[in-house]
Amino acid sequence: MTSHDAVNILRKIFQTRKVGHCGTLDPAATGVLPVAVGQATKFIEYLAECDKTYRAEILFGIETDSGDITGKIIRSTENFKMPTIDELQAAAKNFIGQIEQSPPKFSAIKINGRKAYELARKNIDFEMPRRIVTISRLEILNAAENFITVEVDCSKGTYIRSLAADFGTSINLPSTLKNLQRRRAGAFHIEDAVTLDELKNLDENVLMPIDACLDFENFNLPPYRLKAYTNGLPTNISHADATVKVYCENNFLGVGKIKLGELRSEKLFKYENLS
Repeated sequence: MTSHDAVNILRKIFQTRKVGHCGTLDPAATGVLPVAVGQATKFIEYLAECDKTYRAEILFGIETDSGDITGKIIRSTENFKMPTIDELQAAAKNFIGQIEQSPPKFSAIKINGRKAYELARKNIDFEMPRRIVTISRLEILNAAENFITVEVDCSKGTYIRSLAADFGTSINLPSTLKNLQRRRAGAFHIEDAVTLDELKNLDENVLMPIDACLDFENFNLPPYRLKAYTNGLPTNISHADATVKVYCENNFLGVGKIKLGELRSEKLFKYENLS
């Protein structure tokens, strides 16, 4: 199942076209997929910027063209000696902090207007652009005969398939991603998630209010400025530059931007009867 497949199912459950996901999961991966419904779709851009936690199994001895076990094996080695846990932990430390990655060629990144995986499937030769990502934690949870289980805290845009391949390179072994589960996306944790089957038997009470999902400070707008604010006019205030969640008499108005002493609406949450 793709992330878009999940969105289509939710559109039927909630009977609305206004459904969108916050951060794509590879079809072979499982775990947390934050989904916005209704007006919450306006705020996806803020949720998509969050950091993530993944639990991954890295298989040693083979390398694939896709970076995971669904791909074609392009290199392999047999009868290799598995590194010790100390050697593995030493290798893991080299990935902490800002690192440079080359995303997998079998990904949705655009190359001259075309998706990379489309070019890769046609055996067209091309270079993937490298990017800087941040790994704040890479913990080895378990080491088996030919694979390890790791947990990773990382920034948006990190490819765990690339991390798996690079980890193998660092210990001179071909490697690929065996299994991947997203455990957290920002404030959304797998312990709080529901499955699609469970969701079919639940009502809209399962949905979280969008303002509870946004990690910005609160700003209370005086009632006399409500009409001006919702009409896009600035409000002069004494406050440092910031992005804020704006409220008026306990009603969430949306996301505002404070710059040079002026508050303006950036994303507005609309009400039928609010004046």
